[in-house]
Amino acid sequence: MNVSLYQAAAAMNAQARWQEMITQNLAAGSVPGFRKQDISFSAVQAGADATALNTPGAQYLLPTATAATNFEEGEMRATGNSMDFAIEGSGFFQVQLSNGSTGYSRDGEFHINAQGQLVTKQGYAVLGDGGPLQFDPNSSAPLTVASTGEISQGDQAKGRIHIVEFDNPHSLTAIGAGYFLADRTVVPGAASASSIRQGFLEGSNTSPTTEMASLITAMRMFEANQKVLQMQDERMGLVISDLGGTS
Repeated sequence: MNVSLYQAAAAMNAQARWQEMITQNLAAGSVPGFRKQDISFSAVQAGADATALNTPGAQYLLPTATAATNFEEGEMRATGNSMDFAIEGSGFFQVQLSNGSTGYSRDGEFHINAQGQLVTKQGYAVLGDGGPLQFDPNSSAPLTVASTGEISQGDQAKGRIHIVEFDNPHSLTAIGAGYFLADRTVVPGAASASSIRQGFLEGSNTSPTTEMASLITAMRMFEANQKVLQMQDERMGLVISDLGGTS
Protein backbone atom coordinates (compact mmCIF):
# COMPACT_ATOMS: atom_id res chain seq x y z
CA MET A 1 0.00 0.00 0.00
CA ASN A 2 1.32 3.42 -0.95
CA VAL A 3 1.17 5.43 2.30
CA SER A 4 2.24 8.67 0.59
CA LEU A 5 -0.71 8.44 -1.80
CA TYR A 6 -3.18 8.12 1.07
CA GLN A 7 -1.49 10.88 3.06
CA ALA A 8 -1.61 13.32 0.15
CA ALA A 9 -5.28 12.54 -0.51
CA ALA A 10 -6.15 12.93 3.19
CA ALA A 11 -4.27 16.24 3.32
CA MET A 12 -6.17 17.52 0.27
CA ASN A 13 -9.45 16.59 1.94
CA ALA A 14 -8.44 18.43 5.13
CA GLN A 15 -7.36 21.52 3.20
CA ALA A 16 -10.60 21.56 1.20
CA ARG A 17 -12.45 21.54 4.52
CA TRP A 18 -10.25 24.43 5.71
CA GLN A 19 -11.17 26.46 2.62
CA GLU A 20 -14.87 25.85 3.26
CA MET A 21 -14.45 27.02 6.87
CA ILE A 22 -12.64 30.19 5.78
CA THR A 23 -15.46 30.94 3.34
CA GLN A 24 -18.01 30.57 6.15
CA ASN A 25 -15.98 32.88 8.41
CA LEU A 26 -15.78 35.53 5.69
CA ALA A 27 -19.49 35.26 4.88
CA ALA A 28 -20.48 35.75 8.53
CA GLY A 29 -17.90 38.43 9.27
CA SER A 30 -20.58 41.15 9.43
CA VAL A 31 -22.78 39.28 11.93
CA PRO A 32 -22.54 40.98 15.36
CA GLY A 33 -20.95 38.72 17.97
CA PHE A 34 -20.11 36.00 15.43
CA ARG A 35 -17.51 33.47 16.58
CA LYS A 36 -15.21 32.21 13.86
CA GLN A 37 -14.19 28.60 13.31
CA ASP A 38 -10.53 27.66 13.65
CA ILE A 39 -8.95 24.50 12.28
CA SER A 40 -6.06 22.40 13.51
CA PHE A 41 -4.24 19.60 11.70
CA SER A 42 -2.99 16.40 13.29
CA ALA A 43 0.65 15.41 13.10
CA VAL A 44 1.60 12.51 10.84
CA GLN A 45 3.69 9.72 12.27
CA ALA A 46 7.06 9.53 10.58
CA GLY A 47 8.63 6.30 9.35
CA ALA A 48 5.36 4.40 8.84
CA ASP A 49 5.63 1.36 6.59
CA ALA A 50 3.13 0.29 3.97
CA THR A 51 1.47 -2.34 6.20
CA ALA A 52 0.78 0.09 9.04
CA LEU A 53 -2.52 1.28 7.55
CA ASN A 54 -3.99 -2.18 8.23
CA THR A 55 -3.16 -2.10 11.95
CA PRO A 56 -5.09 -0.62 14.89
CA GLY A 57 -4.49 3.10 15.30
CA ALA A 58 -3.75 3.53 11.61
CA GLN A 59 -5.80 6.76 11.53
CA TYR A 60 -2.86 8.48 13.21
CA LEU A 61 -0.80 7.92 10.07
CA LEU A 62 -3.08 10.13 8.00
CA PRO A 63 -3.46 13.93 8.44
CA THR A 64 -6.86 14.98 9.79
CA ALA A 65 -8.50 18.36 10.38
CA THR A 66 -10.37 19.30 13.56
CA ALA A 67 -12.62 22.36 13.74
CA ALA A 68 -13.19 24.38 16.90
CA THR A 69 -15.01 27.62 17.66
CA ASN A 70 -12.86 30.58 18.66
CA PHE A 71 -14.57 32.33 21.58
CA GLU A 72 -12.33 35.40 21.77
CA GLU A 73 -14.34 38.60 22.16
CA GLY A 74 -14.86 40.90 19.19
CA GLU A 75 -14.40 44.66 19.13
CA MET A 76 -17.13 46.82 20.67
CA ARG A 77 -18.55 49.63 18.56
CA ALA A 78 -21.02 52.33 19.55
CA THR A 79 -24.15 52.46 17.38
CA GLY A 80 -26.23 55.05 19.21
CA ASN A 81 -29.23 52.73 18.81
CA SER A 82 -30.98 52.02 22.11
CA MET A 83 -32.12 48.63 20.75
CA ASP A 84 -28.55 47.40 20.29
CA PHE A 85 -26.91 45.50 23.14
CA ALA A 86 -23.45 44.04 23.60
CA ILE A 87 -22.10 41.70 26.25
CA GLU A 88 -18.83 42.43 27.97
CA GLY A 89 -17.42 39.14 29.20
CA SER A 90 -18.02 35.56 28.15
CA GLY A 91 -21.81 35.48 28.55
CA PHE A 92 -24.53 34.71 26.00
CA PHE A 93 -28.06 35.94 25.39
CA GLN A 94 -30.71 33.23 25.64
CA VAL A 95 -33.29 33.11 22.85
CA GLN A 96 -36.25 30.88 22.10
CA LEU A 97 -35.75 29.21 18.72
CA SER A 98 -38.59 28.44 16.33
CA ASN A 99 -38.73 24.80 17.49
CA GLY A 100 -39.08 25.87 21.14
CA SER A 101 -35.54 25.00 22.17
CA THR A 102 -33.15 27.46 23.79
CA GLY A 103 -30.39 28.96 21.69
CA TYR A 104 -27.45 31.11 22.72
CA SER A 105 -26.03 34.09 20.89
CA ARG A 106 -23.80 37.15 21.28
CA ASP A 107 -25.74 39.11 18.65
CA GLY A 108 -27.64 41.85 20.49
CA GLU A 109 -29.27 43.56 17.52
CA PHE A 110 -32.87 43.41 18.83
CA HIS A 111 -36.25 45.02 18.17
CA ILE A 112 -39.81 44.80 19.50
CA ASN A 113 -42.24 42.86 17.30
CA ALA A 114 -45.97 43.45 16.78
CA GLN A 115 -46.78 41.27 19.79
CA GLY A 116 -44.60 43.40 22.06
CA GLN A 117 -41.81 40.85 22.50
CA LEU A 118 -38.12 41.69 22.36
CA VAL A 119 -36.82 39.60 19.47
CA THR A 120 -33.71 39.03 17.37
CA LYS A 121 -33.36 39.84 13.65
CA GLN A 122 -34.60 36.31 12.91
CA GLY A 123 -37.69 36.82 15.12
CA TYR A 124 -36.53 34.65 18.03
CA ALA A 125 -37.81 35.85 21.41
CA VAL A 126 -35.12 37.11 23.78
CA LEU A 127 -35.53 35.39 27.15
CA GLY A 128 -35.66 37.06 30.52
CA ASP A 129 -35.60 35.41 33.93
CA GLY A 130 -39.24 34.37 33.50
CA GLY A 131 -39.38 33.68 29.77
CA PRO A 132 -39.87 36.01 26.77
CA LEU A 133 -39.70 39.71 27.65
CA GLN A 134 -42.98 41.53 27.05
CA PHE A 135 -43.40 45.25 26.26
CA ASP A 136 -46.12 47.63 25.08
CA PRO A 137 -45.70 47.83 21.29
CA ASN A 138 -47.80 51.01 21.16
CA SER A 139 -45.72 52.91 23.69
CA SER A 140 -43.18 55.46 22.53
CA ALA A 141 -41.30 55.29 25.83
CA PRO A 142 -37.66 54.31 25.29
CA LEU A 143 -36.09 51.12 26.58
CA THR A 144 -33.30 51.42 29.11
CA VAL A 145 -31.10 48.54 30.19
CA ALA A 146 -28.79 48.43 33.19
CA SER A 147 -25.42 46.69 32.96
CA THR A 148 -26.87 43.84 35.03
CA GLY A 149 -29.67 43.31 32.49
CA GLU A 150 -32.64 44.98 34.22
CA ILE A 151 -34.78 46.48 31.47
CA SER A 152 -37.43 49.20 31.65
CA GLN A 153 -39.83 50.81 29.22
CA GLY A 154 -40.04 54.40 30.32
CA ASP A 155 -40.44 54.27 34.11
CA GLN A 156 -41.93 50.75 34.11
CA ALA A 157 -39.66 47.81 34.96
CA LYS A 158 -40.17 44.95 32.49
CA GLY A 159 -37.83 42.29 33.80
CA ARG A 160 -34.22 41.36 33.22
CA ILE A 161 -32.45 40.14 30.09
CA HIS A 162 -31.11 36.75 31.09
CA ILE A 163 -27.49 36.14 30.14
CA VAL A 164 -25.60 32.98 31.00
CA GLU A 165 -22.03 31.71 31.01
CA PHE A 166 -20.56 28.28 30.35
CA ASP A 167 -17.63 26.70 32.15
CA ASN A 168 -16.61 25.17 28.83
CA PRO A 169 -18.03 27.14 25.88
CA HIS A 170 -16.41 24.62 23.50
CA SER A 171 -19.20 22.23 24.50
CA LEU A 172 -21.61 24.43 22.52
CA THR A 173 -22.56 23.47 18.97
CA ALA A 174 -22.72 26.20 16.32
CA ILE A 175 -25.93 26.07 14.25
CA GLY A 176 -25.25 29.06 11.98
CA ALA A 177 -26.00 32.81 11.99
CA GLY A 178 -24.11 33.20 15.27
CA TYR A 179 -26.36 30.84 17.27
CA PHE A 180 -25.34 27.91 19.45
CA LEU A 181 -27.03 24.96 21.10
CA ALA A 182 -25.97 23.40 24.37
CA ASP A 183 -25.86 19.68 25.01
CA ARG A 184 -28.59 18.45 27.36
CA THR A 185 -25.97 17.51 29.91
CA VAL A 186 -24.52 21.05 29.96
CA VAL A 187 -26.09 23.43 32.47
CA PRO A 188 -25.31 27.14 31.94
CA GLY A 189 -24.46 29.23 34.96
CA ALA A 190 -25.36 32.76 35.97
CA ALA A 191 -23.36 35.44 34.19
CA SER A 192 -21.38 36.65 37.19
CA ALA A 193 -18.51 38.04 35.10
CA SER A 194 -20.53 39.56 32.24
CA SER A 195 -22.41 42.82 31.78
CA ILE A 196 -24.58 44.46 29.11
CA ARG A 197 -23.80 47.70 27.27
CA GLN A 198 -26.76 49.43 25.66
CA GLY A 199 -26.17 51.29 22.41
CA PHE A 200 -23.26 49.05 21.44
CA LEU A 201 -22.76 45.98 19.26
CA GLU A 202 -19.93 43.49 19.46
CA GLY A 203 -18.25 42.87 16.14
CA SER A 204 -17.31 39.48 14.77
CA ASN A 205 -13.95 38.12 15.92
CA THR A 206 -13.15 37.32 12.28
CA SER A 207 -10.41 39.31 10.55
CA PRO A 208 -10.94 39.49 6.75
CA THR A 209 -7.21 40.08 6.22
CA THR A 210 -6.23 37.03 8.28
CA GLU A 211 -8.88 34.88 6.61
CA MET A 212 -7.75 35.87 3.10
CA ALA A 213 -4.13 35.09 3.99
CA SER A 214 -5.24 31.71 5.36
CA LEU A 215 -7.23 31.06 2.19
CA ILE A 216 -4.12 31.62 0.04
CA THR A 217 -2.11 29.28 2.32
CA ALA A 218 -4.81 26.60 2.15
CA MET A 219 -4.97 26.78 -1.65
CA ARG A 220 -1.18 26.50 -2.00
CA MET A 221 -1.07 23.54 0.38
CA PHE A 222 -3.87 21.89 -1.59
CA GLU A 223 -1.96 22.39 -4.84
CA ALA A 224 1.27 21.04 -3.30
CA ASN A 225 -0.46 17.86 -2.14
CA GLN A 226 -2.15 17.56 -5.52
CA LYS A 227 1.29 17.52 -7.14
CA VAL A 228 2.44 14.84 -4.65
CA LEU A 229 -0.61 12.77 -5.55
CA GLN A 230 0.10 13.10 -9.27
CA MET A 231 3.78 12.25 -8.75
CA GLN A 232 2.93 9.11 -6.78
CA ASP A 233 0.37 8.10 -9.38
CA GLU A 234 2.92 8.52 -12.19
CA ARG A 235 5.53 6.56 -10.19
CA MET A 236 3.12 3.68 -9.66
CA GLY A 237 2.27 3.75 -13.36
CA LEU A 238 5.95 3.44 -14.27
CA VAL A 239 6.44 0.56 -11.82
CA ILE A 240 3.44 -1.31 -13.27
CA SER A 241 4.67 -0.61 -16.80
CA ASP A 242 8.21 -1.84 -16.03
CA LEU A 243 7.02 -4.95 -14.20
CA GLY A 244 4.52 -5.72 -16.92
CA GLY A 245 7.25 -5.51 -19.55
CA THR A 246 9.53 -8.10 -17.92
CA SER A 247 9.54 -11.60 -19.30
